This record gives sequence, C-alpha cells and structure tokens, in this order.
Amino acid sequence: MTGTGRLIRLVLRRDRLLLPLWAVVLGLVPALYASSFKDLFPTAADRLEYARVSAGNAGFVGLYGPLHGSDLGELVAWRGGFLPVMIGLFSLLTVIRHTRADEEAGRTELIGAGVVGRHAGLAAALIVTWGANVLLGLILTAAMIAQGLPGTGSVLMAAGFALVGCVFAGVGAVAAQVAAGARSARSIAVVALGVAYVLRLAGDVSAIGGGAISWLSWLSPIGWVQQVFPYGADRWWPGALAIAFTALLAQAAVALASRRDVGAGLLAPRPGPARAAAGLRGPVALAWRLHRGLLAGWIAGFAALGLVFGAVVRSVADLTAENPELARMFERMGGASGATDSFLAGVSGVMGLVAAAYAVQATLRMRDEESSGHAESVLATAQGRLRWMGSHLLFSLAGPALALAVGGAVCGVVTGLAMDDLGGEFPAVLGGMMAQLPAVWVLAALTVLLFGAVPGAAPAAWGAVAACVLLLLVGATLDLSQWVMDVSPFTHIPHLPGGEPSATPFVVLTAIAVVLAGAGLAGFRRRDVPAT
Repeated sequence: MTGTGRLIRLVLRRDRLLLPLWAVVLGLVPALYASSFKDLFPTAADRLEYARVSAGNAGFVGLYGPLHGSDLGELVAWRGGFLPVMIGLFSLLTVIRHTRADEEAGRTELIGAGVVGRHAGLAAALIVTWGANVLLGLILTAAMIAQGLPGTGSVLMAAGFALVGCVFAGVGAVAAQVAAGARSARSIAVVALGVAYVLRLAGDVSAIGGGAISWLSWLSPIGWVQQVFPYGADRWWPGALAIAFTALLAQAAVALASRRDVGAGLLAPRPGPARAAAGLRGPVALAWRLHRGLLAGWIAGFAALGLVFGAVVRSVADLTAENPELARMFERMGGASGATDSFLAGVSGVMGLVAAAYAVQATLRMRDEESSGHAESVLATAQGRLRWMGSHLLFSLAGPALALAVGGAVCGVVTGLAMDDLGGEFPAVLGGMMAQLPAVWVLAALTVLLFGAVPGAAPAAWGAVAACVLLLLVGATLDLSQWVMDVSPFTHIPHLPGGEPSATPFVVLTAIAVVLAGAGLAGFRRRDVPAT
C-alpha cells in the first residue's frame, strides 16, 4: 500500500472538477423534490391521495421503487428512487477510470516503476470514490434537514444513497480486474448495474400483485437500500448488507489483482482470425462490428423505458385530474394540451437525453480507437480519414434515431392500449420521440468537434449531457430564467405531443449540428493521429 496517499492526491487533482460536481448536484436534487412536493401537495389529504395512486401503479413502482407512506419525507425518498442508479453509474466509472483505463494507457506501469505498492492505485481509486459518496451523503443530509425533514430519516436516506455508490465502486473495481480493457470493464460494470436495477424493478412490481417473485428485490443492492424506508420505518439493517457486500467486493478486487499481470485481465481477449472476412473489409462493416453490441444494448434499454413510461400514463391522467398544481407542473415540463400530453412530452425529453448519452458514447468510440492505436493502423492503409470518421458517425447519428424509434413505438403502443386510443396515441408518441433527434445530433456534433479539434478534451462532451440533464431535473422546479433553459438544445424542441410543431427549431438545430460536425471533421483532417 506504499504510495497510496500520494495517489489519492493525484486522483483528487485529476477529478477536482468532476467529483465535486456529481456529488453536489446529486446530493441537492432530493431537496428540490421536497420543495416541489410542498407546493404540489400542501395538505396531508393531497399527499395521501398521491401516495395511494402511486403505490399501486406498476410503472411508478418500477421507476422509483416501493412506497409505504404519504409523509413528505417518504414521498421525497421514493421520488428519488432512480438517483441511486445514477450515483452507482458515476461511482463505477470513476473507479474504472483510475484503474483499468490508467493501466491500459500505460500510466499504472509508469507509476509502478517507482516506490508504489501493487495495490496502491486500486486503493486510492476506491478511497476517493467512497469519499465522494460520503460527501454526497453529508450534502444530502444537510439539504433535507434544511427542508424541515426529520434528522434520522435524512441520515438514513443519505446513507442509503452513499452505500449504493460504494457498492458499485466495488463492482467497478472487480470489473477492472476481470476485463482486459477499459471499455470491456465499463460494459461489465454497467451490465451489473442494469441487472441490479431490473431485479429490484421485477421484485417490487411483483410485490404489488401476487408477490410470487418479490424476493428478487433482495438480490439487488439497490433493493437493499430502498428497504430502509427513511422517514417511515427507518430500518437501518438493510444498509448493513450493502456495507458487507462493499467490503466483500473490495477484498475480491484485491485478490483478483494479485493473480494477474499488469496490463492483462483475467478474461483474456479472444484472438481473431488471421484474415478478415469479406464483409469486414470496408470501413462501415468494421464500424458495424465495433458498434453492434452497444447499439443492441441501447435499443433494448429504450424498449424497456418505453414500456415503463407507457404504463404510467393512465395514472398520470387520474392524478392530474384531481390535482391542478400537478397538472401545471407537467405543463411546465412539456406539452400544453392536456396533462397526458404534457407528461408524454416530458417523457420524450427524457428519452431524448438518454439518446444523447448514447450518441456521445458512440462518437467517443473514435477516441478509444485512436488511443488504442487501432485508428492509426487503419489509416496507414489506403483508408481516408473522412471515410473512417464517417463510418463511425453513421452509428452516432443513425443509432439514436433507431433507438428513439423503438422506444417511441413501444411507448406508443402501451399508451394507446391504456388510453383506448391506439390509432391516435401511437403516431403522437412516436412523433414526439423522433422530434428530439436534432437536439441529440447537436450534442453528438459537439463531441465530433471536440474529438477533431481538441481530442484530449473529447470526454468533456459528457459535461454537456450532464448540464442538459440538470436543467431537465431542476429547471421547471426552480422556475429558472428562460435564457438559462435555452442553454440546452432540448429546450428549443417543440413539446410534442400537445404543442404546436414548427419547422424553424428543427432546421436551426440541424444546421448547428452540421456546422459543428463539419468543423470537427476539418480539425481531424489537419491534426496528428494519434494526437500528442
């Protein structure tokens, strides 16, 4: 463990902006929910009715988890039920960035040539990530107490959120030892996070019915911390499961690290054939081989989201019919023609942001190919730079369109069946989803610009996505100024269904995307590969 302290300082220096950003933002979001619920449901009777409908709705339970009370704190803790997924995602990515990604780039071997213990890098990454989750918990506790909520429930809620982050930091550490590359490690860890969420979802949805598979929730770390029920039962012991599992994962990561060589993973990459098949000899075919797994995973995720959001629509219509304040909130989020249309317009915006995340990830694959030396090998042949880059951009632009189409189609069918109007709802919902594409393309084009002009700053494109998500989460609740909301390209998309469609924002956003992408292509033609 020699040198762990210095490596902790190095990690903190490298992540001096990103770590505080996600810890502070995610720690403050529940307080914003509390402020919103105070306005939406000022009386105990209002909160009781909202809780009664929400607790029995499969869509709401699938999104946020089980609800067993109607007090303000219980509603806020339940409404923040998806935040642990985001906290877990940031945590596992942080650990992988400072372990497997550094190892893949050669930094670990360089540092290891000095007086540094074998496990110092892993320990530093885990300690910093755990510390960030503790900071998030402290911020969340203070923010909830400032909203007038009980201290015990605030501490338990914050501890649950922080423990999820610690668990998935451990998952990221184990994945970093198993995989032979950073991309594979991220895939393994993200799949583990997705499985945990699905297990929690399946178990909780089953619990509101017959309960035949409700036990599945207890197989998920996310399910453990949601069983704490802060501000209600205030059970601390499910959190002990998360602490024990975190310790087990950390020990497993250390044990696995002792059994492999530096630069290698326990799962060795499978050697390919000596000659490429005829179908892989073109740039588009090669890009398809590289992107197909990612595309399939995102399409499946969009189908699942469409199913969940579609299942919620009927309950939204019932709730907003009884609560005008809630209806006005949905109108601030989305469409102007009815509560259902307002909700679906808000859902379309959420799906658009998810599609933007996929677009950024697909575009950054070019940076991964360059960093690994694969791009240089391809470009050493007769392959042109623009043709190589265009083959990847095909998936950055067309992939989100396909994913949105699948998600919109599933959501449209489920919504149409729920509202007994399949012929009217299906095209409206699908159109609202596809309307998000120009905004998605703007963020993808921004990533192209960064990759082409300032390749070292290309990952900063995630910051643009995070800013858009933040405006979506808190913009309507805080009633932010319009010029602040206009920073997000999604603000300029007509709110469909329910709003008045206009061609101008689609044309302008598409033109901006073309200009940004063109500048990125031009920059890539003129710079060195790999970039120094």
